[in-house]
Amino acid sequence: MQQKIIILDFGSQTTQLIGRRVRELDTFCEIMPYNKFPKDDPSVIGVILSGSPYSVHDPEAFKVDLSQFIGRIPVLGICYGAQFLSYAQGGKVEAADSREYGRANLEHFDQENPLFKGFIENSQVWMSHGDTITAIPDDYKCIASTANVKYAAYASTKQPVWAVQFHPEVFHSLQGTQLLKNFVVDICGSKQDWSADSFVETTVAELKEQLGDDKVILGLSGGVDSSVAAVLLNKAIGKNLTCIFVDHGMLRKNEFRDVMEDYKCLGLNVIGVDASEKFFADLAGVTDPEKKRKIIGRDFVEVFNAEAKKQTGAKWLAQGTIYPDRIESLNITGKVIKSHHNVGGLPKEMNLQLCEPLKWLFKDEVRRVGRSMGMPEHLITRHPFPGPGLAVRILGDITPEKVRILQDADDIYIRGLREYKVKLSGEEARRVLAAGVPADMQNGEIEVSLYDQIWQAGTVLLSTVRSVGVMGDERTYEHPVALRAVTSTDAMTADWAHLPYDFMAKVSNEIINKVKGVNRVCYDISSKPPSTIEWE
Repeated sequence: MQQKIIILDFGSQTTQLIGRRVRELDTFCEIMPYNKFPKDDPSVIGVILSGSPYSVHDPEAFKVDLSQFIGRIPVLGICYGAQFLSYAQGGKVEAADSREYGRANLEHFDQENPLFKGFIENSQVWMSHGDTITAIPDDYKCIASTANVKYAAYASTKQPVWAVQFHPEVFHSLQGTQLLKNFVVDICGSKQDWSADSFVETTVAELKEQLGDDKVILGLSGGVDSSVAAVLLNKAIGKNLTCIFVDHGMLRKNEFRDVMEDYKCLGLNVIGVDASEKFFADLAGVTDPEKKRKIIGRDFVEVFNAEAKKQTGAKWLAQGTIYPDRIESLNITGKVIKSHHNVGGLPKEMNLQLCEPLKWLFKDEVRRVGRSMGMPEHLITRHPFPGPGLAVRILGDITPEKVRILQDADDIYIRGLREYKVKLSGEEARRVLAAGVPADMQNGEIEVSLYDQIWQAGTVLLSTVRSVGVMGDERTYEHPVALRAVTSTDAMTADWAHLPYDFMAKVSNEIINKVKGVNRVCYDISSKPPSTIEWE
């Protein structure tokens, strides 16, 4: 039986980070709405209560029946979770004199308490709350304080319950992973048997049982998720898997050809469909970003369905849905973060059952599974790419010529990112290694490409704008392009990547000299929030 930690989500933006940190401890966890705790599930070894945008005093605040798990299994409350534990059991939570946000240090902590095993003096933590706990319930004791927060952490003297008002899941809590390990491994007793290898072995066996001799159709995009899903299914059912790769004409330069070659090398049965003429015709004159997306989505379904109907006897449709897709689409707080194209069921006319072999994995885990199955590194480390492709990186209407301009500029940019090497050390090196990027550390440093250092990069064509330029002795009046590169762990938040000036100068010069139709290159230095990663 697979052990698991349940994370009850009260609407925090960092709930996914808690899940990723627990998974990094080789322990399976499941994020669930705050009011959906699974009763009578013997596989649950611990519960974590997340943060929340609400105060415990708000009428809309999310509340949970603590008797479902307190006294039965270990419990850890984080931020709002800590405040709710106190509030619900007779403690006191009040508005702080000022919002407690940012770095703090644990000036005092109970070195004998198992939650703080291995902690150093003045360990840095990250606070983010408006209310603060001013009194804890009976039978509880304070186990950590900062200069401004008396009850930075507290614990029950009778039951396995702990609570912290800081966020151990975020990067700025320097020993946050140690605290979570103390809870998950030492207190909850995790066997730490959740790994990429064990996932492949278990999932292949489950797929064989689930699918039997049934035929399965999978829509490939060329991205990491669908590619890993295809290889996993191929290990389970072999020739009974048929993959369909639709080219809508707005992929990156030579991507359709290159990806088809990759899939052949992987031994996959792939049908490639060039439907670019249909997509360009239906997009002619359309400038509204949402309309572009809807047209591309509609056309993709039509083209995919037409090809799928040719595959007689198919009973399943497989998708590369991953765990963040499902979490973001859940109505946990009453506000859906995203509506994903591959979440929420199937078109009725397809009459197929749904198979989602990656539905429990985070993106970095998908990459680890790919490596476990021996997939080529360039497929595994590919940056996320929007489903509508370059259509949402072209401001204005779509034409084959505009796509050609953007493909050429983007090819220079992405190729440059792959070729430019940088040396990293300290936390930055650890972050890149934790993401699974293969690199050897020597003298405390690693060398990786700029491409592997960042989360996502792409080029945007400002086709609604023209700027004046001079080439030779001639005046030009052509389009600018904007380069975008961000660092992130899960795309929920992202910061612009600080690319080296010499790299940007070289790429800008090469794009302007080689791409006809472009005479200016800009760099986007916006973070998410308030901006998004894509422009449309």
